[in-house]
Amino acid sequence: MFNKKTIEDVDVKGKRVLVRVDFNVPIKDGIVGDDTRMRAALPTLDYLLDHGAAVILCSHLGRPKGEVMPEYSMRPVAKHLSSILGKPVAFADDCIGPIAEKAAFTLKPGEVLVLENTRFHAGETKNDPEMSRQLAALAEIYVNDAFGSAHRAHASTEGVAKFLPAVAGFLMQSEIRYLGQAIENPARPFIAILGGAKISDKIGVIRNLLAKADQVLIGGGMANTFFKAQGYPVGDSLVEDDALETAEDILAKGGQHLRLPVDVVIANKFEAGAERKIMNMGPVADGWRIMDIGPKTLEAYAKIIIDAGLVVWNGPMGVFEMAPFAEGTFGLAQAVADSKATSIIGGGDSIAAVKQSGLAERITHISTGGGASLEMLEGIVLPGLAPLHDTS
Repeated sequence: MFNKKTIEDVDVKGKRVLVRVDFNVPIKDGIVGDDTRMRAALPTLDYLLDHGAAVILCSHLGRPKGEVMPEYSMRPVAKHLSSILGKPVAFADDCIGPIAEKAAFTLKPGEVLVLENTRFHAGETKNDPEMSRQLAALAEIYVNDAFGSAHRAHASTEGVAKFLPAVAGFLMQSEIRYLGQAIENPARPFIAILGGAKISDKIGVIRNLLAKADQVLIGGGMANTFFKAQGYPVGDSLVEDDALETAEDILAKGGQHLRLPVDVVIANKFEAGAERKIMNMGPVADGWRIMDIGPKTLEAYAKIIIDAGLVVWNGPMGVFEMAPFAEGTFGLAQAVADSKATSIIGGGDSIAAVKQSGLAERITHISTGGGASLEMLEGIVLPGLAPLHDTS
């Protein structure tokens, strides 16, 4: 499932290559804000250009819902890409049809073209075969380098791969390699860290990782639901009451593999200036809420992580956006960075926390796709990955 051909396995010289990228970036007043996703695609683009391909890029931007909305145009993205690449980047006012075809067919090897937002057509999210066929008509090879969209079966991520030789870009290859290894052949001990607000978002992931990991360490808001399922009053803490039965079931089946915080940081308000206390886990009084894991939990989790072979982390340990409640998450990031384990971090909040802690450079692999990485860890075959050609 994870042995996919890449751009190095096909001859791209003189060919028109359609690359699905994830350029869904923030734009304000026609200016790209954070271009991290664009820069992540550069190794693939540089390789294709260096090897004589005419490179055609397609991506969605925002949620225009099948209508042309100027504020979601890819034009500012094309302009920004030109400044990053240091060369002209052409732009087509549509992603399929005569305008796109004319722009694609006049493109020369070594040149780059950005197509207009794929979601300006309703056929994109419907995975319309006709839209897929029209996209495929622009090129001779298809490359998927948009891991962040690989969990969606859309015309530009899944449908088009049925009409052209389809391979992975370097970003996709990296994601497949690290996350695939975590699922199929993890180094031991394999430690999974799961945080964030909700159990409901990660039920499948928790169940799958409990079957594969040596230990699953729980933190964040989801821990509160487990506490309540154990019979603890949790005061004003964030809890998913409709997930309590699920939490009970996971606790019953998790046994020694599942670790919950032994102490927590509580506060009397959901704000940085609130009164805060550290307490061993037990009944939380009304008017108080759990905001972070406590120092004993951090120490216990760090001891487990230091000897790990593989660490997969998704979701913060507390409300790290507020400095008084960031110690659990940042402390855990330090433990992961200090460990000799291969470390994989996914999910927007976890990535933001690791970057904020200044430790991102010491993490083996930071996944670019929150939803996609979760689905992979859940054991789901990603629609954008499945149709890419296998190596054997």
